[in-house]
Amino acid sequence: MRVIFMGTPDFAAPALQALVAAGHEVVVAYTQPPRPGGRRGKELTPTPVHKAAEALGIAVRHPASLKGAEEQAEFAALGADIAVVAAYGLILPQAVLDAPRLGCLNVHASLLPRWRGAAPIQRAILAGDGQTGVTIMQMEAGLDTGPMLAVDKTPTDGKTAGELTAELAEIGALLMVEVLADLPGHAPVVQPEGGVTYAKKIDKAEARIDWNQSAVDVERQVRAFAPAPGAWFEFEGERCKVLAAELTEGDGAAGMVLDAALSVACGSGAVQAVLVQRAGRPVMTAQDLLRGWDISAGTQLV
Repeated sequence: MRVIFMGTPDFAAPALQALVAAGHEVVVAYTQPPRPGGRRGKELTPTPVHKAAEALGIAVRHPASLKGAEEQAEFAALGADIAVVAAYGLILPQAVLDAPRLGCLNVHASLLPRWRGAAPIQRAILAGDGQTGVTIMQMEAGLDTGPMLAVDKTPTDGKTAGELTAELAEIGALLMVEVLADLPGHAPVVQPEGGVTYAKKIDKAEARIDWNQSAVDVERQVRAFAPAPGAWFEFEGERCKVLAAELTEGDGAAGMVLDAALSVACGSGAVQAVLVQRAGRPVMTAQDLLRGWDISAGTQLV
């Protein structure tokens, strides 16, 4: 098929690569504009999809918006059979949705209609969902409301958001290729009216560890925000991220350090930090952290 690809983060790149490997003609890749980044935060950094497209010799477009008539006309002029969308980050106006001959298909990282919206992977982990997956859906004007063409599932099994994102990216890439290989065999199914939930965008304030939660919820919070933005606590006025933690025995006031292994009491139960990161430092084990930072038993974390 003649395909327009639309995506931005690491999650989207495998789908682009899979389309090319399957023999589709990807005529252009739409992505978000380069953002300031780099070591000094000033260099303009292209998105993962931008880099992947250039490596494949695919033209790249990164308009700030698709609302303008000129952008929409340029999109329609590509004469695409279909547009494949994966975490693009811009709302597609109806004129864009209607332009490809077969419309626009989206790779969405949840089992719709659960977790429509911006952060389905993190929300699934925070909610303690035992499984999640990928849905290939026909896009329409509503937020992830379109009919479903295919679904694939995977257990969450203690995975971090980073691990689950990488896994679902590969599942979604393969599933999209499978759907495009036999579109007539993947009849659209209207989403159920029940079970709808919304995965609102992650607010950085949510990453601060609330020790008043149960230990189970704190451990989920750590996994949901690993590797970024990283769940964190504050000690001596400095933030410290916890990037991996385990449930452990112990009780005390919420936020109290219980031992010399950085076990911390929660609202119920306790967690032990496994991997941590101080500001401006590399990721390290909790044991290595404690060799240079005296967070002794009885310390109250906030």
